[in-house]
Amino acid sequence: MKQTSLCIALGLALALLAPMAAQAKTVKVSMTAKEVETPIDNKGTMYRSWTFDGMVPGPVVHVEEGDIVEFTLYNDKSSKNSHSMDFHAARVDVVKDFEQVKPGEKGSYTFRADYPGIFYYHCGADPMIQHIARGMYGAIIVEPKDKKAMPKADREYVLIQSELYQNPDNQAEMMDNKWTNILFNGGIFKYDPVHDPAATRMLQAKPGERVRIHFINAGANEFASFHAIAGIWDRVYPSGNPKNQLHGLQSYVVGPGDASSFDIISPVEGANALVTHSMRQALTGGIAILQFTNDADPKMGRGENILVR
Repeated sequence: MKQTSLCIALGLALALLAPMAAQAKTVKVSMTAKEVETPIDNKGTMYRSWTFDGMVPGPVVHVEEGDIVEFTLYNDKSSKNSHSMDFHAARVDVVKDFEQVKPGEKGSYTFRADYPGIFYYHCGADPMIQHIARGMYGAIIVEPKDKKAMPKADREYVLIQSELYQNPDNQAEMMDNKWTNILFNGGIFKYDPVHDPAATRMLQAKPGERVRIHFINAGANEFASFHAIAGIWDRVYPSGNPKNQLHGLQSYVVGPGDASSFDIISPVEGANALVTHSMRQALTGGIAILQFTNDADPKMGRGENILVR
């Protein structure tokens, strides 16, 4: 009798686990390392960048908690350098899986996205500081399996802070932290027409909407004190994990190579300025305007416009 009951209980447990296992899916992700010229300001000043898919930042990767990610990195044959991929959302072998890929070759590895949140990815080839400084970074968002774990965001934006070094071939300059500007998503005052009239882009939302800013500090050296001028962070999720939840913060520090998700809601029309509150950082490029207006573009903060190019 006891054996029968045990078998029934075991069968029920397996039946409950089976749908969960079936929900896990395999996501194939591939990128190509390309060394190209990219604009670093609103006037079109070009900079020799090392990139993923020819963009700074690289493409946003979007998966769900529990997904199996099959990643392949191609290094364009025209590249002068070897490159690699370090996903902060992965738990793998740093030696085997994050190895450098030579020009004209490819490398691949597989990992399971075990933890939900916003994670940094970047090139890990040596010297790593140079590859990051030249633009090889991006974001991977791992959505929680429990859709009720966080309040639903009406709009989402990815914002990645980095430092501009005029001569990234000079490793000593980078080690001495001699940057000239702070970039948001690869540009100086990219979303700030207040400090740069040439800026044509802003982040948009309607009053009352919950806006979630997925903020990554690509570094390579500086800490960021992320603040919304004329606003308060309703909730902050360190690493974007719904289990890590803080409320009503004025600023939150995000270290190099780290990330957090920030929720903000404005009760009125008007603008918030999203800044890194080190004034040297803000006033050299680290400001983005979030405009709350009833006429907000319905496409902004959704789909392909999560990271505004």
